Amino acid sequence: MDTTLGKGKSRLLRQHFIKPVLLPRKTKNKPVAVAGHTGLLDSISEALEKTQAYYREQQHRDGYWWYELESNVTITAEYLMLFHFLGLKDQERDRKIASHILRNQRSDGTWAIYRGGKGDLSTTVEAYFALKLAGLSAEDPALRKARGFIREKGGVETARVFTRVFLALFGEFNWRAIPSIPVEINLLPSWSPINIYNFSSWARSTIVPLSVVLEVKPVRPLPEGLGIRELYKDPHKVPPVTTQKLSPFTWKRFFIVLDRLLKALESVPVRPLKNRALRNTERWLLEHQEPGGDWGGIQPAMINSILALSAMGYGVSYDPIRKGLEALGRFTIEKDDELVLQSCISPVWDTALTALALLYSGVEQEHAHMEEACKWLASRQILRKGDWSKKRPSLAPGGWAFEFENNWYPDVDDTAVVLMLLNRYADRHYIKPENLESGLQWVLGMQGKDGGWGAFDVDNDMSLLNQLPFGDLEAMIDPSTPDITGRVLELLGLIGYGQTSDIVRRAIEFLKKTQEECGPWWGRWGVNYIYGTSSVLLGLGSVGENMSMPYVKKAVGWLKINQHLDGGWGECCESYDDPTMKCCGTSTPSQTAWAVLGLIAAGEATGEEVARGIAYLLKNQRADGTWDEEEFTGTGFPKYFMIRYHNYRNCFPLMALGKFVSNVRDKGNN
Repeated sequence: MDTTLGKGKSRLLRQHFIKPVLLPRKTKNKPVAVAGHTGLLDSISEALEKTQAYYREQQHRDGYWWYELESNVTITAEYLMLFHFLGLKDQERDRKIASHILRNQRSDGTWAIYRGGKGDLSTTVEAYFALKLAGLSAEDPALRKARGFIREKGGVETARVFTRVFLALFGEFNWRAIPSIPVEINLLPSWSPINIYNFSSWARSTIVPLSVVLEVKPVRPLPEGLGIRELYKDPHKVPPVTTQKLSPFTWKRFFIVLDRLLKALESVPVRPLKNRALRNTERWLLEHQEPGGDWGGIQPAMINSILALSAMGYGVSYDPIRKGLEALGRFTIEKDDELVLQSCISPVWDTALTALALLYSGVEQEHAHMEEACKWLASRQILRKGDWSKKRPSLAPGGWAFEFENNWYPDVDDTAVVLMLLNRYADRHYIKPENLESGLQWVLGMQGKDGGWGAFDVDNDMSLLNQLPFGDLEAMIDPSTPDITGRVLELLGLIGYGQTSDIVRRAIEFLKKTQEECGPWWGRWGVNYIYGTSSVLLGLGSVGENMSMPYVKKAVGWLKINQHLDGGWGECCESYDDPTMKCCGTSTPSQTAWAVLGLIAAGEATGEEVARGIAYLLKNQRADGTWDEEEFTGTGFPKYFMIRYHNYRNCFPLMALGKFVSNVRDKGNN
C-alpha cells in the first residue's frame, strides 16, 4: 500500500490548516448581488444565524451534541422481552413501552420498519407479543387488527430468524425451526473460510453470544394467556427453517441441508469441542464488554450477550449482566408517557457533523463552542486495537467510534469526519500531532484490496455468508462501499492528497467500477442513491478529479434530472428493494442538502438546480432555525433496518447553505 503522502507530507500539511467558510461580518446584513443571486445571500445569512443559535443552545456542557437515533418498535419490544425473560418485570416500564408501541401502530393494525413504509410481518409479530407481555388482551382492538394481518401473511411461521429466537425463549417457537449456529464456530481459526472475523462487526458481536443461546436453548414458560399461539396458521406443525422457495442448486439450499446435519450433530452425546467452545465464547464476551457495560455499541449485541450469560447460568446480580442492563438503560429515552430504546447512539457522529456544519456556515474557528466540541472529540480517540486488527495485525490504532464507548469497533466513516474537523485544530494543546497522524494512518491502513473502504473492517466481503440461513437480513458482511470511499477521499483531499497518490487512484478506480449505469452511486449508510452520489462527488471534488469527466457529468446529470418540482430532492427507503425507485420520494431537507452539496462539489454552485435547492431549504426552515423531517433517511441494513437520525434534518442543510455562500462569494470575487 502506498502511504508516501501519509507519513511525510501529512506532517507538513499540519502547517496549512483547512480554512473554514466565514461570512464576512461587515456584509452579513447587506444584500449581495452575485451571479444573479441578488439579495439571496442576505436571506441565507439570516437562516444560518438561526440554526447556529439553535445549536449553541443544544450543545452539552461537555462539548458534544447528541440526538435521537430512531428506528422501529422491535428494538423497544425486545427490551421488554429481555426483562421478562430475566424475571425483571416492571409494570410501569411495561406500560410506557406499550404506549410507545401503540403510538407507532399504523391504521391497518401493522407496524412498519420506517415511517410511511408498509406493514412488516416480523415487526408486527414482535410488537404484538410485547403488548401481550405488557398485559393487553388478545381481544384488544389493536391486537385483533394486527393478528388479522399476521395470519393473512402466512402466520408467525413466516417470521424472520431474530423474531423466532425471541419467541423461542418463551416456548412460543420451536428451537428446531431456528437455524443452528454451532458454538464450535467460535473456535475456527482466522484462516478458515468461515470464522467469526469474516462476518461484519455487527453480525459478529451478535452471532457469538447467539451461538450460546442456540446451544443451551433456554425457555422461560409463560403464564396462561400470554402466549401467541393464535398467530400460527398451524400451531401443531414445526415450521421450516426458511419459508423461501429455493432452487435445488444454490448455496442457500446447500446451507439448509447443512443445517439439518448440524441439528443432528447437536443431539450427539459426545461433542469433544463443545465445552471448550463455551469457555472460549464466555471469555470472548467478557473481554469484549466495555467498562461501561456495552457490547459492540448496538442493541442486538448487548441483548444477546446478556441472554448468553444468563443461559450459562449467571443471575441478574452477576456484574457483567448488571452492567449490561445499565448500559442498555443509557440507550433509552423517556418522553411524555413513553419509553423507547435506541438501537444505537451517535454522539461522536452528531458532534463531528454538527461542528463541521457550523464551521462551513461561518462560525469562527476559535469560537468557544467549536473549541469545546473539538476538545471532546479529541478525547474520544481509540488508541487500542480492536477486532479490525485480525485482518490488519501490524496496523496501529487511532480511529474513532460512533458512540460514547465502543473501543473494539471504531469505524472509518466517523474517523474520516472527525479528522476533517480536527485537522483544522492541529495547533491546539488538546490535540497531539501524533494522534492526528495515527488517525490518518489507521484510515489509510483500512483501504481494501479493491481500492475502497468498508465501515468497520477491511476486505470483509465474503458474500457467500449472506446465504447462510441465519443471514436473512443480508447483512453478514461489511464490504467496501462508494459512500464511505467518497468520505475518505473528501478527507484526503482536504489534507493535500491528490491525483498523484496511488491511494487516491485506486479509490477512484473502485468508484468507477461501482457506479450505476445511469450515473449515481448506491448509498450503504444513507437513503440511498442521493446519499451515495453526494458522498462520491464530494470526495472526487476534494482530491481534484476533473469534474468534466464523462462519468462525473453522468452523476451530475442524474442529480439534476431528479430534482423535484418544489426544488428539493427526496428518495424513499423502497429504493433499496426496487432500484427503479431511485430518487422517488417526498422531498426532504437532508436529502436536498446532500444533492446540493454534491452539485456544489461538482462545480455547479451557480447553477439553476442548486439555486432552487437552496430556495427549498430557505422556504422550509422553521422560525427556530430547524427543519421538519419525518422521513427515515439513514440506513442500518438496506431493505431491513432503516434509521431516522434526528440531527440530519438540521446539520446537513446548515452545511449546504454555508458551502453555497462560500462558493458563490468566491465566484463573485473572481
